[in-house]
Amino acid sequence: MFWLFQHLAQDISLIVTVAYIVSRTRWFKRAWRNPKTIREQLALILVFGGIGIFGTYTGVYVKGALANSRVVGVAVGGLLGGPLIGGGAGLLAGTHRLLLGGFTGWACGIATFLEGTVAGLIGQRVALRGLTWRTCLLLGMADEVLQMLIILLLARPFSAAWDLVRTIGMPMIVLNGVGIAIFAGIVQSSAAEAERSGAVQAQKALQIASRTLPILRHGLTAERAREVARIIYEQTDLTAVALTDREKILAHIGAGADHHQVGHAIRTRATRQAIAHGELTLAPTPSDIGCSVQNCPLASALVVPLRRGGHVIGSLKIYRDKPGGMSPVDWEFGAGLGMLFSTQLELAALEERSRLVSKAELRALQAQINPHFLFNALNTIVAFCRIDPEKARHLLLQLSELFRKNLRNGDKLVTLRQELEHVRAYAAIEQARFGDRLIVVEKIAPGTAECLLPGLTLQPLVENAIKHGIYPRKEGGTVTIEAAADGNVLEVQIKDNGVGMPAKRLSRLRTGAQVPTSGAGIGLQNVAQRLEYTYAGQAALLLDSEENAGTTVTLRIPCSHPRPQVTKEQLTK
Repeated sequence: MFWLFQHLAQDISLIVTVAYIVSRTRWFKRAWRNPKTIREQLALILVFGGIGIFGTYTGVYVKGALANSRVVGVAVGGLLGGPLIGGGAGLLAGTHRLLLGGFTGWACGIATFLEGTVAGLIGQRVALRGLTWRTCLLLGMADEVLQMLIILLLARPFSAAWDLVRTIGMPMIVLNGVGIAIFAGIVQSSAAEAERSGAVQAQKALQIASRTLPILRHGLTAERAREVARIIYEQTDLTAVALTDREKILAHIGAGADHHQVGHAIRTRATRQAIAHGELTLAPTPSDIGCSVQNCPLASALVVPLRRGGHVIGSLKIYRDKPGGMSPVDWEFGAGLGMLFSTQLELAALEERSRLVSKAELRALQAQINPHFLFNALNTIVAFCRIDPEKARHLLLQLSELFRKNLRNGDKLVTLRQELEHVRAYAAIEQARFGDRLIVVEKIAPGTAECLLPGLTLQPLVENAIKHGIYPRKEGGTVTIEAAADGNVLEVQIKDNGVGMPAKRLSRLRTGAQVPTSGAGIGLQNVAQRLEYTYAGQAALLLDSEENAGTTVTLRIPCSHPRPQVTKEQLTK
């Protein structure tokens, strides 16, 4: 019997070695605890059933049967994956044993299936942490006792079965129980290592979040994106880190920075797909990344969409320099970081919205009582009271309409028609003051009047055009308002043939820098920020100007229409 103990011990050593190798693979770490897909379940059945078959082949013939360690793989499969995995692995390994024949073929085949199923039922009721080595040892020994009983019940002749059980029973019961305990211990150790690694990554993510919160709460710009990417790169062992908006690269730190340059259009196909579909995109190989530059050092990537207000506004990208280098831990790290960043950006947007609304209300109130504007308007009206009372009455109505709309429309969507009425009220007062020096022209394409846009959007731009473009010219000039639909986009242009602006000032305005201006309007930057918030990057405000030639401001916003009003009569029909 001693030689049988020695042979089975060698078999257990081989199986444990195989178990250790399997437990270190990525897919196993991902799938063993909670196999969700049919593919993962079948893979685990094949693996544990294969280990069971391996245990059969390493067995030794004793009295016309096989003394083996087949139960080790099958039982551990059941403990980790439940009765489906254990029963499936037992069916696979048991069928193989049945096909090998022998007077114990049927008994061993049925016993193997039952061993895997019983282990699965126990594993389903006991958490992995509760599977101590003692529990696994006792389970393995109980499984082998079950097999010996089935051999005695089914194998014939009974005398041969009894003789076989007396010879192989004790070695197989003891050593296979030990093998199951060791195998389960290896998997527990692998699980603990994965949890420790995940805990480390979670700690890193929290540290990064705490450092980036003060940065991202002011929004995502190229400068802030670079600082965020630098923090992630320094805190991890990633090959490269990048952030983008929907169209261009905002920051890229690490390998590949020579051609993934800030300000350039997004180069990789994986990034465009992630932004378009709004889903985490894994690119395990260079071809999946889709960089157009040959010999790019970035070999695998995870692209995480960044959201604000339900819209994808950009992406976070983490890279490795080896194909397939993105581990499940990297996936969880990137996904968690993307969620934290999206939350930070959402909070930043809410803070910015609150600030802008407060500022809009304050400016609207200032416009109501602005002494300079009010003084000039009233003086004009007083002058018309003597020479044209009807004109004076009309101007008073326009002045009251202007202030009323300033108060009511600052924080909601209005139709283009309503916004133009606001513009006309303002322009009427200015035209009364300056007569033929100011001409306002409207060119509104059919079908655009009911398109929605934020209130107090056009009036500040027209005000800027008049005050800073036309009035400085002695001969005056013309402000033209053009509106047209380009597919699902409403395009509105405010043009003037005034004094224009120097290139340096134009450049600063285009970058979003605050430029001191006089006047009571909400201001160009404020309009741009309100568009950004309302449409989450889907709108654009473009500025073009040439000194002594005039200025053009172009708004491009998604074209939407107000919902039709439903009457009571319609509801009752």
